[in-house]
Amino acid sequence: MEKIRTRYAPSPTGRMHVGNLRSALYEFLIAKHAGGDFMLRIEDTDQERFVEGATEIIYRTLEKTGMTYDEGPDKDGGYGPYVQSERMKTGIYMKYAKELIEKGEAYYCFCDKERLASLKTYVSEGDDADEGKTITVYDKHCLGLSKEEVEKNLAEGKPFVIRQNIPNEGTTTFHDELYGDITVENSELDDMILIKSDGYPTYNFANVIDDHTMNITHVVRGNEYLSSSPKYVRLYDAFGWKVPVYIHLPLITDENHHKLSKRSGHASFEDLLEQGFVSEAIVNYVALLGWSPEDNNEIFSLKELIEKFDYRRISKSPAVFDIVKLRWMNGEYLKAMDEDKFYEMAKPYLEKSLPGFSEDKLRKISAMVKSRIEVFPDIESHVDFFRALPDYDIGMYTHKKMKTDAASSLQVLKDVLPLLEAHSEYTNDSLYEMLLGYIGEKGYKNGYVMWPIRTALSGKQMTPAGATEILEILGKEESLARLRDGITRLEKAAT
Repeated sequence: MEKIRTRYAPSPTGRMHVGNLRSALYEFLIAKHAGGDFMLRIEDTDQERFVEGATEIIYRTLEKTGMTYDEGPDKDGGYGPYVQSERMKTGIYMKYAKELIEKGEAYYCFCDKERLASLKTYVSEGDDADEGKTITVYDKHCLGLSKEEVEKNLAEGKPFVIRQNIPNEGTTTFHDELYGDITVENSELDDMILIKSDGYPTYNFANVIDDHTMNITHVVRGNEYLSSSPKYVRLYDAFGWKVPVYIHLPLITDENHHKLSKRSGHASFEDLLEQGFVSEAIVNYVALLGWSPEDNNEIFSLKELIEKFDYRRISKSPAVFDIVKLRWMNGEYLKAMDEDKFYEMAKPYLEKSLPGFSEDKLRKISAMVKSRIEVFPDIESHVDFFRALPDYDIGMYTHKKMKTDAASSLQVLKDVLPLLEAHSEYTNDSLYEMLLGYIGEKGYKNGYVMWPIRTALSGKQMTPAGATEILEILGKEESLARLRDGITRLEKAAT
């Protein structure tokens, strides 16, 4: 069997959108599942959209997600160069464009801007590069130029583009692995530009040339490219080349079923990292945006995804990017994370929330919040009470399950205050043992005592730790001050 070869061919135009990330991931998984090769190719022929530093973002994203490529700009596998602007210097695109002209499958077009402006136009709903653009429907005017007229124009240096020659009659059929055979009327296809006036190939043309010359077997992309596929197939047929396996992926929408956009705030991989998500969870979640395994499992390592991924299980229905679901999944990854790794990732958030706290205390607090947060920025709301006691409603002292109210809480705090004043070893174990003695002596339930103490110490309904753990972190002086404050609040309310 032919060895499977896939490629991720991004344009360096900014951060990696979730849709691009999914395309890269699926191409990676398809290749690796079959023991094939995954290639990185940089498509930088659209100089107007080129963003400085975007190429580095591509490398960084692939590295952080674990999508190691077998070939690329820095890994020559015999099919280089792997950057389109460098490939262009070899003359490869013009060579193949001229071959199409000789076959009658393409032609020179010398129409100026004024003439093109007079032609029929429509607004594109295609891929991100062209969406919303006004597209001109060309009328084949220059197809009728004689060979002599073409040569004269070229000799005079008249600006030109090279267009694909698509017949007005008949149909074109192509096959997609998810959508099956799709047939379109040729009259609906425009004579797209292959070589632009600046000599650069268009995205569509360079894509076909590079995929063939690099021996790509499977092409994975968003289903917004379905409308362009007949033009690609006609190019393959014109050259007499084998058409690759096409897999067009479903649209990704937001929770309101609108196309995912940069305005949503979670449209790119780096946006999500900055929001406190970890790369492993992002990759896991993105894999499920349109694909489902045979079982009901949802948590997969990259290795497990490689083993289980079957592109035939990709859905045709739009996939909803649910940030709530991603947060849940990220939380599962944080819970399973190694303690030291979690601390290193949580440390910047802890230091920002609790300036001046010792390394030892930060490590203990890190362990407390590990199983309680979904993303790292959640840390602030869980630990802010350590920094300062918030103002709080004494109604929190009343807890039906703990059988506590303001009066009983006041009595407990007055009882334990002298015990805590006399106690010298402010460690969790020592404090817990001392308070258990008081609880046993009085015949109380644990929560009857611990709830008022925790409330006075934190001023919060929910905390990442119990009363004695909080006592240890706050230390004796701060703990006693907060307990006295709790007593004062309760006494004031009682009068």
